[in-house]
Order: sequence, then structure tokens, then C-alpha cells
Amino acid sequence: MLNQSVLNSGWEPLAEVEQTLGWLDFGVFSAMLGISAIIGCYFGFFSGRENTAKEYLMGGKSMGIGPVSLSLIASHISGITVLGVPAEIYRYGMQYWAVIISGFMVSYTVAAVYVPVFIKLQLTSSYQYLELRFDNNVKRMASVLFVISQMLYIPIVVYVPALAFSQVTGINVHLVTPITCAVCIFYTTLGGLKAVVWTDTLQTILMFASMVAVMVLGADKIGGWGEVWKRNEEGGRLEFFNMDPDPLKRHTFWTVLWGTYFGWLSQCGVGQGMVQRYLSVPNLKSAKWTIFWFSIGLGLSKVLSSATGMLIYASYQSCDPLSSGRVKRPDQLLPMYVLDVAGHIPGFTGLFVAGVFSAALSSMSTGLNALSGVIVDDLLADVLPTKIVSKGVLLRLAAALMGAVCVGLVFVVEHLGGVLQAALSLGGITSGTLLGLFTLGMFVPRASSRGALVGSCVSLLLVSFVVFGAQNHLANGTMKHRTLPFSVHECSANFTVSDPEWPDNDAVWPIFRLSYMYFGLLGSLIVLLVGIPVSYMDTSKRKSLHKDLFCPLVHRWLPDQMDQRHPTEVKLLYELET
Repeated sequence: MLNQSVLNSGWEPLAEVEQTLGWLDFGVFSAMLGISAIIGCYFGFFSGRENTAKEYLMGGKSMGIGPVSLSLIASHISGITVLGVPAEIYRYGMQYWAVIISGFMVSYTVAAVYVPVFIKLQLTSSYQYLELRFDNNVKRMASVLFVISQMLYIPIVVYVPALAFSQVTGINVHLVTPITCAVCIFYTTLGGLKAVVWTDTLQTILMFASMVAVMVLGADKIGGWGEVWKRNEEGGRLEFFNMDPDPLKRHTFWTVLWGTYFGWLSQCGVGQGMVQRYLSVPNLKSAKWTIFWFSIGLGLSKVLSSATGMLIYASYQSCDPLSSGRVKRPDQLLPMYVLDVAGHIPGFTGLFVAGVFSAALSSMSTGLNALSGVIVDDLLADVLPTKIVSKGVLLRLAAALMGAVCVGLVFVVEHLGGVLQAALSLGGITSGTLLGLFTLGMFVPRASSRGALVGSCVSLLLVSFVVFGAQNHLANGTMKHRTLPFSVHECSANFTVSDPEWPDNDAVWPIFRLSYMYFGLLGSLIVLLVGIPVSYMDTSKRKSLHKDLFCPLVHRWLPDQMDQRHPTEVKLLYELET
């Protein structure tokens, strides 16, 4: 972190300054949790629905476009995003803005390529596609990857905002985390996808309301957006089009555009949490409309987050809170800013706390609902006593159990130290491999199960080597990413800030200096580059395939002798034959 060495500091870190929330703040936050729990009770006891797996996982395919679109937005925007994007803009500048273009590109690709296949097959899990297209082994491998990634991601996505607010407001992280997680587990377990979607709708509204309120108050206090723009320009933050094609640069227009495109394509195109929502609406047309509105909301959220980062820099242009010791971590910048700008307004801090935790809880509820389906339908379907206990009950038990495990892992995460960053980067490993698997299946008719397995294993090994090698260099300080300069010349105390020592990154292997944005792309390419030739060399017996297993864009090139039976029928016959 730039300018962390502070000598003779007269500032007291904000984490040690007494910061309390008023009763109105606690009331606003508690109201969000209470309404979420009521929604879960309604859909669990009073909605008149049947206790079926289809109802629990896909809302009976009767959900509306509006709430599902808001749920997609909430699922994609985590507490890490709400706190992390403003900190990214503050420290590295505006180049991150290119993710807005990536969001629209991803939405168009998902609507044209992946969703038509899932809608046609009408599956309860996206990983069931891999069983129909390849075999059970490929499905299980992908399911295990998904479970591992979610069990790492959910505790982090809950812990990061909880820690940030604990350190700037005095709320004990060991108190707020179990309470908020318990409410999330309750409504997710009880109400299924309908409860998740409607609580996401509430939480999305809260999240956007808090972000807009901060922007309005912050801009008014600093003298308008003209002044904000001027200060960011003076600080060198307004870099929009760094067209350097070097993939070793952390952020350029191209690394952000294409890196984010492939990273989000995996989550939005084939991720179980998102696919469930596409399948919860009545038809393909409705699904495409949800994706359209999702892209609008996603772009708006990135605009608001980026603008908030500009506001924070304009406010602290002459006295960097990180250098002065007011905060210790970049993700504390936004909570500190909210307290400075609007801490005197009763209830406002509570609204913002509710907004940030809403982002975290929506990600958690989506993950738990998706995990329950993958575990019950994909991993343990052969051993669970479905004749004794209904699948609906088993799904609820799985969601509750996974939620309890995630709460426990939250308290493990806080002791990981430098490993936390490596755990976050693991998402790039699994997401790239999964995207490559589905793309291989939907676009390459000759792709075989052996090719899919070999390609996936090679991808996991190679990308893991790259990711953990890079994280090791970052943790050891042998590689650092240069941040933009900061100033402390107008701080109220005298500071002697040492200039940061930047290591010679050129001494590190180029593969470890690859922009982290490209991890997902790298994983996908390896699956295809290895899986396709292995499939063509594979001489084992191939099962019959139906055209519905392939992307509509390649139907014209499919051989005429494609199996005309529905994929589920082919699956049953193939199991009997083998």
C-alpha cells in the first residue's frame, strides 16, 4: 500500500476513535433484517406453494421480470464491490470504468449463447447440462469446483464489509456477523428462491438509495461535481483510455475490458446462482428481458461506485487517510467518508450500513440457494433418501447446513492474513475452468468427456500455479503494483511520509506479472486448447447428442445425423447401455 510508513503522526486511527450508531441507525438496520425475515416467513408458510424442488430452486417458473432483474443485480454486486470499487478509483484512477462496457457485452453474449440452451433443456442445475453433454464425472467435477469456490467466497463476502464497519463504527464483528448471517440463512432456507428474489429486491433498493444519498450529500459538501472533476484531474485520476496492449499491466483499457468480460461471463452465463434466476421466469423472452434490465442496473451501480471513488479522492486530496493513519485498509475509506459527510444525520449511517450489508446478504443468499441445489441434485442425488424425505426438505437442510459452515468459516477468514488475497484470486481459477467447460460443450460437437476432463485438470493446475505464484510475490513484497500519488500536506498534524520503495517487477517471471484480470480468460483458453485436440484423438464410444445441447449459433454447422430424441431421454438410454 502506498504511503503506509507514517512517522510522528498526530492522528489517532479511526478504528480507535469512539464511533457509535444512534438508536435510529440501529432501527434502520434492524428494519432491513426484520423485513427480510418476514419475507422468508411469508414464502415459507403463507404463499400457498407446494413443497417441491422446482418451487424451491426456480420459484415455480412464475417469477416476474422486475424482481428477478433486481435480484440478478443484487446477486452480482457484493459488499466487496460496494467498498472495493471506490477504493480502487481512489488509489488507481478511473481506468476501471471500462467494466461498464464489459457488462453490456456480457449481457448480450449470455442472452444469445448460453441462456437459450438452459431454457430449452429446463434443468434445475446448470451442471446437469454437463452430464447430458458429457457424463456424470464431468458434472461432479464441475459441481465440486462450484462448491469449493462458494465456500471460500461466501465467508469473505460477508466478512469484508463486517470488518470494515466494525473498525469504523465500533460494531463488534463477532456480534454483527452471526446475527446478519442467521437472518439470511433463515429466509433462504425457509422461503427458497422466491424469498431470495424478493429480499434481493428490497436490498437492491436500499443499496442504490444509500449510494445515491452519499453522492448527493458528498457533492454538495465539496462544491459540486465540477469541483470534484477538477480535483481528480489535478490528482491524475482521470485516466480513461490507457490503450497499452501489454497484458502484464495491472489495469489498461484492454485488460479491464476483456478480463472483466470473461470473468463475468462465467458468473453470469453458466454460474448456478444466475442460471436459476433465468429459469425462474416463464420463457426465453422473459429471461432475455431480465438480462437486459440486469445490464442496465449493473452499469448504473458501477457508475455510482466510480463516482463515489472520485468524491472520496476530492474530499481527501490534500490529506490521505491511509497515510495519516485515520484508516488502516483501503476498504475502510468509504465507511469513513460516510461518517465524515453524513454521520451527523440521524439514521443515515444506519441506512448506509443496511445498504452495504444488503449487498453482502444478497450474495450469501444466492450462494446458499445455489449450493443446496448443486449438493442435493448433482453431488448426493444417488445416496440421499429421497423416498423417505422429500427433496424440498433436503434442499432446505442443505441450505441451512452450508449456511452454518459459512458462518464458521467467517471466523477462520479473519485469521488468514495474507492468504485472504489468495483465496479471493481462487475465483479466477474456477471461473475460467467452468466457462471453458461449458463453451467446449456448447460449441464443439466433437468434444468428448475425456477431452473435457483433461482440459479442465490442466487448466486448474496451470492457472493455480500462476495465481498462487503471483500472490506469493505480492505477499513477500518482491512485486508491487504502483498506486497513484497522494498528499498529506494539509493534514492537521505534521507528518513525515517516506517514499515507497518499489521493487523491480521485471525480475519476476512474466507469467506471474500477468494482470489478475486475465485469470478467467487464461483458464478458459487452456480448457479449449487442451480439450479440443484430446477430444479429436479420443477413440472411445460417443453417446448420441441432441442439437438442443449446442448453442443456437452453431446449429447450422451440426451434422445432419444428430440424435432427434430429447437429451433427458438420451441420458436414460445411455445409462442403461453403460
